[in-house]
Amino acid sequence: MSQEGKSPRDSYVTVTRIMLPMDANTMGNVFGGRILGLIEETAWLAAIKHARCNLVTASIDRMDFLAPAYIGDMLRLEASVNYVHKTSMELGVRVEAENPITAEVRHAGTCFLTYVGLGKDGKPMILPPLVPETQEEKRRWSEGEERHKDRLQKVGKPH
Repeated sequence: MSQEGKSPRDSYVTVTRIMLPMDANTMGNVFGGRILGLIEETAWLAAIKHARCNLVTASIDRMDFLAPAYIGDMLRLEASVNYVHKTSMELGVRVEAENPITAEVRHAGTCFLTYVGLGKDGKPMILPPLVPETQEEKRRWSEGEERHKDRLQKVGKPH
């Protein structure tokens, strides 16, 4: 596998889904678990585009639901690679709920996920480096690096 750097835009993904009755409770509010499932699916799509190898989820950071999503809303999830260490990478997913009739858009939440790339032997492998280009990408890289250090500290692993 080539180890040349990749830009975050090379693996950026947007997924849009209509929320149906099976996605929600009897009051019409979309289940948080349904949203979390879509978050992981969207993050994985961006991660696989970057790494082009088998991936496993190492962590999902805290998810705060900032605004509700309802039956009939279009849920838009945008994922990008924020930071790559050696064998792991952080992805950020922004979730927005849009009323298709009124066009009102609500920021429903943001979540960070960490994936580890696995080689054919099932062991962690070195991932392609990430090359942030814009100021926004450089900010995300820096913040992702700090979160990476915090995660390792919380689980008792050395940096």
